[in-house]
Amino acid sequence: MERSLDALLSWWELSGVDVPEVTANAARKPRPKAEPVKAPKPEKPAEQKAPLPDQIKRVENAKTAASGAANLDALRTAMSNFDAGEISDHARQAVFSRGNPDADIMIIGEAPGRDEDIQGKPFVGKSGQFLDKIFASIGLNEDNFYITNVINWRPPGNRNPTAEEIEICRPFLQKHIALIEPKIIVLVGGISFTALTGGSGIMKNRGQWTGLTIDEKDIPALPVYHPAFLLRRPELKKDMWHDMLSLRAKIAELT
Repeated sequence: MERSLDALLSWWELSGVDVPEVTANAARKPRPKAEPVKAPKPEKPAEQKAPLPDQIKRVENAKTAASGAANLDALRTAMSNFDAGEISDHARQAVFSRGNPDADIMIIGEAPGRDEDIQGKPFVGKSGQFLDKIFASIGLNEDNFYITNVINWRPPGNRNPTAEEIEICRPFLQKHIALIEPKIIVLVGGISFTALTGGSGIMKNRGQWTGLTIDEKDIPALPVYHPAFLLRRPELKKDMWHDMLSLRAKIAELT
């Protein structure tokens, strides 16, 4: 009984479920008889909030700015001059990219952090250095990959970007992908996966190839864990290694 309980608690903990500390004696204590509970009244469905006028305007402005960029330099300038609201107001600068723009592999992360905000390049902090080591394990580096983010400004306090902020940045990202014309895209983290595919749940979707259509072109995309997540959950590094082997096989197939 105790062994089964320990195994169940261990599985819950690995799955991210908060579990109380349970001792062997506590496990043997009989549970108190449950009081009958009245069925709760059905809740009204949550009302969808309509986008605010300034958010709609910023999305339209982003579409105009991105569509007018004929090359990467023009896109970088358009981003640097763009008013994205709270995220650009609080950021030092727009974080554009690093790597080889002629590479076949495009890596798309989530949003810049403090180090990225300072340097103006994506994935240059601790998690970025770890990501470089991950890709180096299959022979990839800045000569043969290109990195950007879904969000190009550091959100205040390193919070997750809002759905509205993702929509504001989406035209720039789509134009970025269209200009690079990658043969393969790697989606790093749950926010990147959701923003590009509309799906959810990086843990159940990582390693599963999916297709993206950008500028009427179909591009295979591989969702993987974010390196910051792997630094907190090192036992999942083996999954990333399997994903890198899958990526290496796809590169051999398409390039």
